[in-house]
Amino acid sequence: MQEWQTKEQLTELLYSLVRYPSISGSEDELALAEYLFYTLKEKDYFKQHPELLSLHPLKDGRQLLTALVKQNEEADTVILLSHFDVVGIEDYGSLKNLAFHPQELTAELVKRKAELPELVQKDLETEGEWVFGRGTMDMKSGLAVHLSMLEKAISGQFDGNILLLTVPDEEVNSLGMITALPVLKRLREEQGLRYRACLNGEPMFSKYPGDHHYYMYTGSIGKVLPGFLCYGKETHVGEPFAGLNANLMVGFLSEELELNEAFVEKVGEEVTPPPVSLMQRDLKEEYSVQTPVSAVSMYNVHYLKQSIETINKKLYHAAQKAAVAIEQHYDEKVDKYSRMAADFVKPEFHVNVFHYEELYHLAVEQFGKEEVERRQNLLIKKRDSGDRDFSTLLVQELAALCKDLAPMIVLFYSPPFYPAVTSHQDRYIAGTVEAVGSHVSERYGISLQTVEYFPGLSDLSYIGSVASNSSLSPLTQNMPLQNKGFELPEDVMEQMTMPILNIGPLGKDPHQWTERLELTYSFGYLPEIVKTAIQSLLRK
Repeated sequence: MQEWQTKEQLTELLYSLVRYPSISGSEDELALAEYLFYTLKEKDYFKQHPELLSLHPLKDGRQLLTALVKQNEEADTVILLSHFDVVGIEDYGSLKNLAFHPQELTAELVKRKAELPELVQKDLETEGEWVFGRGTMDMKSGLAVHLSMLEKAISGQFDGNILLLTVPDEEVNSLGMITALPVLKRLREEQGLRYRACLNGEPMFSKYPGDHHYYMYTGSIGKVLPGFLCYGKETHVGEPFAGLNANLMVGFLSEELELNEAFVEKVGEEVTPPPVSLMQRDLKEEYSVQTPVSAVSMYNVHYLKQSIETINKKLYHAAQKAAVAIEQHYDEKVDKYSRMAADFVKPEFHVNVFHYEELYHLAVEQFGKEEVERRQNLLIKKRDSGDRDFSTLLVQELAALCKDLAPMIVLFYSPPFYPAVTSHQDRYIAGTVEAVGSHVSERYGISLQTVEYFPGLSDLSYIGSVASNSSLSPLTQNMPLQNKGFELPEDVMEQMTMPILNIGPLGKDPHQWTERLELTYSFGYLPEIVKTAIQSLLRK
């Protein structure tokens, strides 16, 4: 019996998925994986083939799900990829209790229409075609369509195998997808599969407010998360020139890096946004009249075809420029102060700039590898913080150990990392893109434009062909967590690389309280579009 084929059925399925408030890291993230498992377990196909439906554990106890529908031993396999976690709901304010109830939330927003942004009001005027709620767009609607495709596979509508893969944690560290890589490798060996392509169902992103175009994506944008640990020299506020305030240092870094056009990359018509700070704070734990000795900032840096080595050099150069600016600012203030204070003695200092790897080796030279590792292992044993904070703590510990080198700026990297990937030049994917575009134009009168890089970050980064063939070592060697609770499995990524494509639903405002899904395209047209894409991908 097919339950998820009509627009109305898919809408009800979406509501059932959204009702699980599967915020990354919450108990409901685990509960939704189990709900999907037990729902699919009731299908006759999986009653007959229970070994083809599985939950797979992540190292933290969460689970990802695979559901394989096999036609025969010789058939190719298309992977349908999705994630079922969502971001938080603090932005919903007084409507927070309705965030996971699309029907009720949409009805309430209709009542408050006059208070809403103009573009939202326009969508609400098309009654019944837009539903609001966390996860409606990103990306439980894509998962719903993939479940519909799984039913089609069970009924024999594809000349090949379909493997549904849905994962947690995409919105934070992509631990779900990283864990899925060895799972996919094992399934390939155990079931004798030939992976032909991976089709993701992330929603299409508007390029600008009011954008009415439709998109499909042949790749996914890359991201690095560099951190800068500023370690100054503490002093009493009554003697400010006897030290160097870490807050001053991090401020100059911000001036150098925030919105820096040197990091903007253009490929064709696609342009990356400039760097923005995602975190900036001093690391002083309590109030006192001692100046903060350490501070940290982390930046979101997107990229397309640049090498990691190039990005690393740009970041290091920016830190060097900030260091020079700090010294110049300090000297200027010292000179002005010394004119007023006759007995003032001008202090001398130089701001050093290090990569994390360089600082680690300097610490080993001075204290020995055994002592450095002992200190890091103590921190690991007592760890009670997330990846970003713990990365910072490891760097801070090294800087404190080598405080004779202070003041210093230390460049390091923290998870998550998303390689930029593309199948844009792949003739096989190009053929599918052409087939899908023609189908959409002829059947629905819609122009489905092809974009090389999905702009919202996606798990395709771990399975697609990397846009730049350069080494990742400048990143992994300067990532304190590499092999200390986090590992980027480069070897498995290389083994599991395959052509990729993203065709997803139509929605607006992901990660905002006005997140919403348009139903006619998403559940009226999209299932047939995705079906056409799968058939093309499986064509011999």
